Amino acid sequence: MGGDDEDERRDYASPPCFLHELDPSFAGIADAATERDVARWRKAERERLIARRQAVPVAARTGADAEIAAELDRRLGPVAGRTVALYWPFRGEPDLRRWAAATRAAGARTCLPVVVRKAAPLVFRLWTGEETLERGVWNIPIPPDTSPEVVPDIVIAPVVGFDAANYRLGYGGGFYDRTLARLRAAGRGPRTIGVGFSFQKLPTIFPQPYDIALDESILVEI
Repeated sequence: MGGDDEDERRDYASPPCFLHELDPSFAGIADAATERDVARWRKAERERLIARRQAVPVAARTGADAEIAAELDRRLGPVAGRTVALYWPFRGEPDLRRWAAATRAAGARTCLPVVVRKAAPLVFRLWTGEETLERGVWNIPIPPDTSPEVVPDIVIAPVVGFDAANYRLGYGGGFYDRTLARLRAAGRGPRTIGVGFSFQKLPTIFPQPYDIALDESILVEI
């Protein structure tokens, strides 16, 4: 879910683009043709990065998960009384479920994102680790609709790609962008941290007006 250029609604057949020749400081769109090229470039990068992520050996992935967890502990400090949004690992994303359990044991609440419908913000439902999870979009486990909705203080978001300006490349649905825009507009913006692997770092994702930058990232070597 998310970082997110909404290319799931597009299917372009324009000539090969030349985004690699653009200045890495590029931000925003010049015209519809440029927007199409950005969408096509993102789609190709998304496929490349997901394939590489899924090819990471299990042993290397386990070590990276532990390193990300340790860095989260260092950056966040005491978490008691805070609500932390995580995610259920999907397509080779870092697996932070053990860290989530440790976070709950330290006095925090955890929650998981839920897709309500296409082109809408996510909601976050409380995740205690004891409830029976249901299958949501893409068969990703989510808390049942009897779990209360909460507003997170911290959002830990997986990335497909991440750039030097803290913009996140996700799966193209725009879910995290819409969610963060809504929370920030309401004055309830959480601290946002993207997590992933060092090979997912990009000079730029060519951010568009609908992209919302995260606060920081943890991208570990693997």
